[in-house]
Amino acid sequence: MKYLILLFVVAITSKSFADTLSDAAHAYERGDYTAAITSYEKLAKQGDAQAQLNLGWMYDNGEGTPQDYKQALHWYTKAAEQGHADAQHNLGFMYKNGEGTLQDYKQAIKWYTKSAEQGYAAAQFNLGLIYDTAHSTPQDYKQALYWYAEAAEQGNEEAQFNLGAMYHKGEGTSQDYEQAFKWYTKAAEQGNVEAQTNLGFMYDTGEGTLQDYKKALKWYTKAAEQNYGKAQFNLGFMHVKGEGTPQDYVMAHMFWNIASISGTENAKVNRDKVEDMMTSSQIEEAQQLAKEWMEKH
Repeated sequence: MKYLILLFVVAITSKSFADTLSDAAHAYERGDYTAAITSYEKLAKQGDAQAQLNLGWMYDNGEGTPQDYKQALHWYTKAAEQGHADAQHNLGFMYKNGEGTLQDYKQAIKWYTKSAEQGYAAAQFNLGLIYDTAHSTPQDYKQALYWYAEAAEQGNEEAQFNLGAMYHKGEGTSQDYEQAFKWYTKAAEQGNVEAQTNLGFMYDTGEGTLQDYKKALKWYTKAAEQNYGKAQFNLGFMHVKGEGTPQDYVMAHMFWNIASISGTENAKVNRDKVEDMMTSSQIEEAQQLAKEWMEKH
């Protein structure tokens, strides 16, 4: 993800210069992209790093101008070379994905690192991701863990989930279910569906915490309501076994039926198996409940 930070200049000796940057930001916010890009371009050519970043963003996203990744790369580079952390992150993103330039992981790492070292959470997460997945660099779980932790401490939910997963699997560190539980919880509370599902699993199995089927049901449900198939699949099991809720084949069928739509492995098989223990009226009820669920969510 790339970010646009619209900052107003303060403590600038030239009042007309500050007003122009402020005016450009206001023009952007009210949707007058033509006026904004004109002002940003003037200031960018004068060497203002914030204007260079914002101009790069507008070319990047085709706002007030046809989308032009090469121009975006040009202006992000100008701002990044002045030490602008946001621009450094966006430049790293463009090199990683080959936008406006050939894909180049070494350049991506270079610019993500510069931004990450300034404390920019998104860059810290993306840098961790590169080390985690070994994109054109030796896989380095310790570096991945370090940068995920830096971003996670700043509240980045994706980093919190990935950090939890590394502790869960013992990658770059000793396996530590309590730390996994801690970071899954933080990400889950921000709405991360994978973290919600994994947190549910830890309550379900008693990993890193006391086993608690009701809390497992709670977190699976939160993820399921965001149409996450694996959580819906796990809810099917909880209802068929009566864990954290009364045994209910109708609800189990409903959740497995819903999960099958997303292609969740074995959801269709389990749905068809539970049908053997249901009456025709129960199956009809389950199918109706599934329709209502899909309409609601």
